[in-house]
Amino acid sequence: MELTLQSTVKLNNGVELPRLGLGVFRAPRGEVTRQAVLAALAAGYRHIDTARIYGNERDVGAAVRESGLPRQDIFVTTKLWNEDQGYDSALRACERSLKDLGLEYVDLYLVHWPVPGRRLDSWRALEKLLADGKCRAIGVSNFLEHHLEELLGKARVVPAVNQVEQHPFLHQPSLLRYCADKGIAVEAYSPLTKGMRLGDPRVVELARKYGKSPAQVLIRWCLEHGLVVIPKSVHAERIRENASVFDFSFSPEDLRRLDGMNEDLYTGWDPTDVP
Repeated sequence: MELTLQSTVKLNNGVELPRLGLGVFRAPRGEVTRQAVLAALAAGYRHIDTARIYGNERDVGAAVRESGLPRQDIFVTTKLWNEDQGYDSALRACERSLKDLGLEYVDLYLVHWPVPGRRLDSWRALEKLLADGKCRAIGVSNFLEHHLEELLGKARVVPAVNQVEQHPFLHQPSLLRYCADKGIAVEAYSPLTKGMRLGDPRVVELARKYGKSPAQVLIRWCLEHGLVVIPKSVHAERIRENASVFDFSFSPEDLRRLDGMNEDLYTGWDPTDVP
């Protein structure tokens, strides 16, 4: 699999989404986030993932402008939070996010969570935002197959992306196949298990074998499964390390070993029981 830091996935509407991005979940607002985004852009990242609930949209936008890079060269994602779901409130929330980011549009706008009774109205709003040019692509986050089935039964626009937690310890091949069949790209958040499994002896053994860190092993696993991946860090050295995953690949046997580590480990939100 010939991948580089410049590799992209072509979404179902033709928009190109960089395969590796920087996530800023829990990155403190202010200088810490701004410097992390600047470090990522300096290291060659061109994909930044934020959300209104993270509280750092302003800092992401400031770094995008300060970087000096053309706006069209940077892919910016933000998300519609739960309390803002619904048709009119979703429209207002996107405008607020654009104002905080200081941008005329975002490249990807996601419904952050499948809120029962409100997600379909939220999706109608995202379809309007897409038509109005407020975002270049729209998608969802934390949607499982039954949520997607409901949405696709009503949607005029098929989601371009489903952003879900994925790593070897939460491997959901049926969801990945479903999304592939529907033309929905899958984006992996929390690929590093929030540090919970970086010390797993099997991961450490593979890291030694390939001359990489455990974090790099987990990121590469996502890439080899065709996922877009957004590891989070606020440290410039770690941000650069997380991007150094394009000079190796796993043997088929080692990839199967990693696939066999699944334990349905959700390190964050588990949408399984959301109706």
